[in-house]
Amino acid sequence: MPFLACLTPKKPRSGRLVGIDIVAIQRRTVRVLILGQLAAAAALASAITVGAFVIQRILGQDTPWGGIATATVTIGTAFMSQYLSRLMAKRGRRDGLRLGYALAIVGGFVAAIGAETKTLAIFLVGLFVYGSGQASNLLSRYAATDLAPPDQRGAAMSRILFASTFGAVFGPILVLPAQAAGEAWFDWNKYTGPWFFSAVFFLVSLGNAWVRLKPDPLVLARELSGQPIGQVAPINLREALAAVFATRQGTLAVASMIISQMTMVAVMTMTPVHLKAHGHETVSSYVISLHIAGMYAFSPWVGRFSDEHGRIRTIQVGGVLLAAATALSALAGDDYLLLFPALWLLGIGWSFGLIGGSSLLIDSVSDRVRVSVQGAADMSMSLLGGLAGFSSGFIRKAVGYHVLSTFALVLACLLAGAAALRPLFEKPVPAN
Repeated sequence: MPFLACLTPKKPRSGRLVGIDIVAIQRRTVRVLILGQLAAAAALASAITVGAFVIQRILGQDTPWGGIATATVTIGTAFMSQYLSRLMAKRGRRDGLRLGYALAIVGGFVAAIGAETKTLAIFLVGLFVYGSGQASNLLSRYAATDLAPPDQRGAAMSRILFASTFGAVFGPILVLPAQAAGEAWFDWNKYTGPWFFSAVFFLVSLGNAWVRLKPDPLVLARELSGQPIGQVAPINLREALAAVFATRQGTLAVASMIISQMTMVAVMTMTPVHLKAHGHETVSSYVISLHIAGMYAFSPWVGRFSDEHGRIRTIQVGGVLLAAATALSALAGDDYLLLFPALWLLGIGWSFGLIGGSSLLIDSVSDRVRVSVQGAADMSMSLLGGLAGFSSGFIRKAVGYHVLSTFALVLACLLAGAAALRPLFEKPVPAN
């Protein structure tokens, strides 16, 4: 089989590699990653939905700092993506995922304490550490491709993202029960319960990675290629970024990931605040749920589209969808009904941009630097997404939600325009 031929080394390093069923191991690995992704997505969606409300409770309803909650989580995600990817390069996916989910549990509990005591510093520290859970979820999509053949990487990645659909859609819907449970059982503040129970959800992801992710897909892939984990030293951040931007394809890949994330985070973060300001707080959870459904529910189709029609075409479609979404949100005004299709398209556009960009990134770099490059790219994406979320509150406060959406529209148009120059990016990638 061509698949086995591309993974089997000419000289196996140990007898245990002879005769193993890579296809079966890949299928099991994806199933294990799916369960962890589902639980973690529910945790992240349920807690982050009320993050801006906690900030308003601490600093006042008119504060322009509402976006700092999502920004802190995404900045935490950025830093932990780099650290966890380096750990994975040294010791495999399993150790990195275990540490990331364990830190997310700690972060959730700390954030709950900060929300309950109305202590901004404690709440923000908790959010930063909590970002480890999002970093682990993002790196899981790469773990699904470690043993996948090159022409099926988009599909393998999309299956992990699709698993987030169920957790991420139902996560915001569970906010109200979590709030009620916290108030009734523990006499907590309204917004404390979602953070506490989100930490409990991460216990499922931690246990799943700890017990079931065997064999480690990255360790096995490295052994099959004749380069065991211990023999491939991770490169530093500067070298990883240099490897990314050494080719036009790598540059477009990271640009797609960054712009998709910035556009999505900026608009999504301020949508609940915008709805609350116009007396529609009760529908914000449903708008966000539909948005997250758009992010993940169509990912299997997006992955197949990427494998069949190419990564650059996928990025181009993502840019067009993001442009349509941000145009709708800019026109919404106080009509909350327009925000349902706007946020839905925003999620689908993000899915095209992320899957197309991530798949193109994997195709653009050598195996030796791939894991470190993945972490550097996710760090860049999350860091700039965090800055977009942070600034979104000030932009909305100063010039309005519609202008914020217009800024995002410009970014989306730039991405679609860059991807439209396909011949520029479809030149062969130089050998690494």
